[in-house]
Amino acid sequence: MMNESRSYKSLLNAQIGLIFYLVTLALSFVSRKIFLDNLGVEFIGLTGTLTNILGFLNLAEFGIGSAISFFLYKPLQIADRGRISELISIFGYVYRKIGCMIGAGGIVVSLFFPLIFKQTPMEFGIIYFVFYCYLGSSLIGYFINYRQVLLTADQKNYIVTAYFQTASIIKTLVQILLAWYFKNLFIWISIEFLFSIISCLILNWKIDKEYPWLKSNLSDGKRLLEKNPRLFVYTRQIFIHKIKDFLLNRSDEIMIFAFVSLKMVAYYGNYTLIITKINQIISTALDNVSAGVGQLIAEGDQQKIMKVFWELTAIRYFIAGVVVFGLFHLLPPFITLWLGSKYLLGQSVLILLMITVFVMQTRGVVDIFNHAHGLYADVWTAWVEGVVNLAVTITAAYYLGIAGVLLGKIASILPIIVFWKPYYLFSTGFKLPVKVYWKQTIRYYFLFAVVFFLFTLLSRWVPFKPERNFGNLIGYACLTVLPFTFCYFFLLLFGATGMKDFLGRFFQLVQLLKNKFCR
Repeated sequence: MMNESRSYKSLLNAQIGLIFYLVTLALSFVSRKIFLDNLGVEFIGLTGTLTNILGFLNLAEFGIGSAISFFLYKPLQIADRGRISELISIFGYVYRKIGCMIGAGGIVVSLFFPLIFKQTPMEFGIIYFVFYCYLGSSLIGYFINYRQVLLTADQKNYIVTAYFQTASIIKTLVQILLAWYFKNLFIWISIEFLFSIISCLILNWKIDKEYPWLKSNLSDGKRLLEKNPRLFVYTRQIFIHKIKDFLLNRSDEIMIFAFVSLKMVAYYGNYTLIITKINQIISTALDNVSAGVGQLIAEGDQQKIMKVFWELTAIRYFIAGVVVFGLFHLLPPFITLWLGSKYLLGQSVLILLMITVFVMQTRGVVDIFNHAHGLYADVWTAWVEGVVNLAVTITAAYYLGIAGVLLGKIASILPIIVFWKPYYLFSTGFKLPVKVYWKQTIRYYFLFAVVFFLFTLLSRWVPFKPERNFGNLIGYACLTVLPFTFCYFFLLLFGATGMKDFLGRFFQLVQLLKNKFCR
């Protein structure tokens, strides 16, 4: 029953997330076009740059949320409400301290804006206003919204999705309307800040309804933290890994701003917007199993653990392959039809982006199981990734621009993510030789490579010209991506481990949901 509950919650999270994703996906493209036309490419580039600067300040948080989530798995499994309340009290206490640090850091950083943005055509009044609105939105989460971690650990992330995404949709519609009529930057960012407050307050009301027994006492947080020394160890280890992840995933725009231009930040942002939206749906569908995997590890059934691992790995490689093939062939013509050919980046940038997307997507299952085992002691890998990324990026970006930024990322992730992390999981977590992993995984790489190159060659004879209009784009997609998807799926189904088990589990869960909602 416990396993069924985990699977059911994972599928429910995916269902709710998918519904909101489809709505927000279309809205994102429409809003991006309207915002670029009515607010200006420099302003959109500015918001992306300031968001990433704020992300550096938020490094102070990295570690405690993941550590608390890890320690919540066991109490949630045995329904230890007292322990859960203690952990949330610790989390609230630490988050309040972190919020104060981030607020002070934001003020200090803003003092240097005249130097950072001295070549920017934007007025400093709007730069400061945008930054402090974003800073205020971030601080709300630290002081008000810290209990959200309990919903995530309890596999009830669909509640967070429903409330935050509803607020986001309404906010975007209001911003579109006001941008269209007023073209006022101050009004646009004010709406951003207002809806951050509203969504946090509503979500906290829902948490009170969901967990009426939850008693978080922030005044006891310091005392309780001292009674849990393991939290310090895990937090420190996770913190280092999170810094590295930020440098890999969130510093691109800052590097492009530094080595190329603010304008190219917006151009690159058009590509990453599409990739991010696709990553969101994948995360919605697959990352929601993280809490369930944590509870599965807590049970200790090794045979069941390995079965789930290969199921999740198979579907990860399938989805990553379809996404990379589809983006490689459809992203440039879509950018042309959506915004215009002047917003296109070079073919080398596209290839490097696809390599990055494939590696980052296929790493997901290993990361989930490493987290579920609490395997963060390999802090040296974070330093290696960070140093290699910065060294290669700074060197290559000077000569190659955006392509150099992506080369830095790829050079750092390949040895650690592709080779070390699986070895660490199998040797320390599963207690199995890593050849067990590579014996299966090499099949995924081989099958993807064969199908990708075969259908890329065949795509040259497709009669549709996707850059002409959306009708041609849809026709081109139907004759390239759909055949690729079917062929790749059946090759994985009969040629690799995990896909058959995943398919069987999926149909069982669909039947479970059908029976539950059709009573």
